[in-house]
Amino acid sequence: MANLVNEINTLQAVRNVSQTVLENLEHQHDWTNVQLMEEPGTPRMLIRGLPPKRLYLHPDDQITALAHEEATGEKLHQHPEYEWVLPVHLSESWSLAQFAAVFDSLPEDKTQANRILLATVHSDSTIVYYIMHEGMVKPRQN
Repeated sequence: MANLVNEINTLQAVRNVSQTVLENLEHQHDWTNVQLMEEPGTPRMLIRGLPPKRLYLHPDDQITALAHEEATGEKLHQHPEYEWVLPVHLSESWSLAQFAAVFDSLPEDKTQANRILLATVHSDSTIVYYIMHEGMVKPRQN
């Protein structure tokens, strides 16, 4: 019985953290089409949404954009892409295996290459966002 109560409390805590992140994305960061995704067989609830501008530019795309700007004098417009967000609380301990399970649970038709936005919620409701990649990624050009 105690295990069931702990599991319910944990699930409710995860829902609360996820809802906090979802509302932050919508109201503070102007994301649209934001949805809480709770798919069977996934290790954790994820959020899917569209930020107002592109969050990440792959280094190869960055080189192309810089070359275009140098040649034409105009910045290459980068359309925003839908992003996957993993809401977690700062007090949680995550292993590499747990992160790998989240990456493995993403649909095959995802547009971005093996990345998620990690949303870390602090007890005072401050949220810090990190771009997290699966595997090795070439460093960005400065």
